[in-house]
Amino acid sequence: MILTLSCPDQPGIVARVSTFLFERGCNILDAQQFDDQETGVFFMRVVFDLKGDGGDLETLRAEFAPMAQGFSMRWSIRDPKIKRKVMILASQQDHCLADLLYRWRRGELPMELSAVVSNHARDTYAHLDLADVPFHHLPVTRATKLEQEAAIWKLIQDTGTDLVVLARYMQVLSDGLAAKLEERCINIHHSFLPGFKGAKPYHQAHVRGVKVIGATAHYVTADLDEGPIIEQDVERISHRDTPRDLIRKGRDIERRVLARAVRWRLEDRVLLNGSKTIVFTD
Repeated sequence: MILTLSCPDQPGIVARVSTFLFERGCNILDAQQFDDQETGVFFMRVVFDLKGDGGDLETLRAEFAPMAQGFSMRWSIRDPKIKRKVMILASQQDHCLADLLYRWRRGELPMELSAVVSNHARDTYAHLDLADVPFHHLPVTRATKLEQEAAIWKLIQDTGTDLVVLARYMQVLSDGLAAKLEERCINIHHSFLPGFKGAKPYHQAHVRGVKVIGATAHYVTADLDEGPIIEQDVERISHRDTPRDLIRKGRDIERRVLARAVRWRLEDRVLLNGSKTIVFTD
């Protein structure tokens, strides 16, 4: 089982949580905590075995609730064997989609793929194996954006999707949909934010003679590319690198940054801390 919590910091939280689990015969396998002294908020993630007199998961949650209320906790206890349902949104660039599908099939991402949605037709991905993938083509224009997003939202609800991943989905979500997906939607940005915005970011970087390129995975919010950052990575480049080289290297960074962010989210390692995140990496 995985317990995550955040609450105003005060003495005794770790002791109370540990004692609660001990009294129910639970064995703690891993524990991480962080006290943000700037905000006065305490964060914790505990992995434990539910056995002995621990009872079932629903009983454990019910018994934990009064203590959590006493500490004003925002908390969750989840069985990691129950995989979260993930929907991937993609556009013409498919390198992140291909990588996520590969990791999903290899069992590296503990998730159930609820759907792949694209504003491009299925034959755009002719070189990808989509045989066992529930694929939905939902084209969009400026005039049909609200209708297309309504169809996406209905699909999210019908499939019971827990997490939406924008795998280089080249459409800006409306404020309404972004609000509905608060803390449930991860985007990969083709830059080490803040950075070069708009068209051809790698060309802009090349013109400016940058020495580092990167990528950023973040939660989607109504403020474009301003959501809480989950993961970032960079790679050094030199004057020998052309825009084509930057694009190639950038794709590699985007793939690995997005994959790490998605996996950490699926493993309950990401806790929101205002406009930032606490990430208990493995």
